Amino acid sequence: MAETESAGGLRVGSATGRWVLLTTVLGSSMAMLDSTVVNVALPRIGKDLGADLAGLQWTVNAYMLTLAGLILLGGALGDRYGRRKVFVVGVVWFAAASLLCGLAPNATVLIAARALQGIGGALLTPGSLALIQASFHPDDRARAVGLWSGLGGIGAAVGPFLGGWLVDGPGWRWAFLINVPLAALCVPVALGHVPESKDPQAHGRFDVLGAVLAAVALALVTYALIEAPARGASAVVVGCGVLGVAVAGAFLYVERTRAEPMMPLTLFASRQFTAINVVTLCVYAAFSGFFFLAALQLQVVAGYSALQAGTAMLPTTVLMLFLSARSGELAQRTGPRVPLTVGPLLCAAGMLLMLRVGEDASYLADVLPAMVVMGTGMVTLVAPLTATVLASVADGRAGLASGINNAAARAAGLVAVAALPLLAGMGPDAYRSAQEFGATFRRAMPMCAGVLVLGALIAFTTVRNPKGAAPESECRTHCGVDAPPLEPDRQERGGSS
Repeated sequence: MAETESAGGLRVGSATGRWVLLTTVLGSSMAMLDSTVVNVALPRIGKDLGADLAGLQWTVNAYMLTLAGLILLGGALGDRYGRRKVFVVGVVWFAAASLLCGLAPNATVLIAARALQGIGGALLTPGSLALIQASFHPDDRARAVGLWSGLGGIGAAVGPFLGGWLVDGPGWRWAFLINVPLAALCVPVALGHVPESKDPQAHGRFDVLGAVLAAVALALVTYALIEAPARGASAVVVGCGVLGVAVAGAFLYVERTRAEPMMPLTLFASRQFTAINVVTLCVYAAFSGFFFLAALQLQVVAGYSALQAGTAMLPTTVLMLFLSARSGELAQRTGPRVPLTVGPLLCAAGMLLMLRVGEDASYLADVLPAMVVMGTGMVTLVAPLTATVLASVADGRAGLASGINNAAARAAGLVAVAALPLLAGMGPDAYRSAQEFGATFRRAMPMCAGVLVLGALIAFTTVRNPKGAAPESECRTHCGVDAPPLEPDRQERGGSS
């Protein structure tokens, strides 16, 4: 299909418009299902492959490491070489890596395959929404994003149940292998029915050095945190930690001095943008630590099967699916400060309620209340968080701002999954003992809740409620472009969550 046909003129009700939605939903659902399923499968993976707790941490973090380090570069590649082309490459790459995950004979191969999956995710994840933004007419774009979010939400809601069923039934390997038929359906539809699009103004060199430095810094810090429980303060652990911090400093220097950095530090001159990203770090660090440990707690300590554990966490996703749009509308009326303060506090309360979940825990009395409170908090804060990130910069940099915020969320989750077991005193074999894991889980949940309370305090003291529009001068000064006054709660942007 000719590139000129993608000049943002498609309608949602047109045949091509429906194909675009189907393609992007299939692609994003692959990554969403995978992230949902893996946590539920961890105990079975550890048992079958003989992996210790560090192996389980790397099973999660290898994916997040390459995804967080390369997601901004993936978006830039799509803008330059064609969003459909890079999206399709990402889907094929992700499916091939998923096949390798499903066939992995040991934990080392699985971890390496998960890192390859993250590269595919970095190519397809930004391309999914970019295809919608580039393909649809501005009048239909908000509706298209809403349909994409809603249909993707259904996939997320099915994920825990499907993951548990696969783990208890055909086996945990099918949690990865299921991506192969999804890709086989997605790729022909994309090539045959989705228009190509590029950014005609995309030029200059890619910031490959920045991407490499970011990934290396995260890898070194993550390695130090994961290996510390077994190795202690050894020269290797301390050296990797110190070197990781030094490489992170080099990354910031490169981003400050390069003509076209992948993460322009000038964006952080906006106090609102900086504040929202700090809140994002707190929120998603706590979320990632919680869901990593909760899936293990329900199976190792409470004695749930994988299916029961996946289904037990379903209320959070169902609440997000049905109430996120209303939460976004409420935030438009009240401004982001209240929901970004109240939401993390509700999530913190939900995590503290999880302290009631021990051996022979009752689902109705112990698990369900915690999940409902947790889900209510997530509903309250997630949509306003995304909308406020996009509203804090000029229109021309909304995509870049969203990418940076996404990368921040992934990096926060990466560090949390690495650090939380260390801080809670979990040994390498903790997940094999209900008594030991239960004791460390009870130490970890207040830590997660404390990070959320910190995020709420930061939101309350630093996030501003815009009065209808951000000052034009702020857009010009901080974002480096001449732009009209922004509409922070514009529906189109709010749908980008």
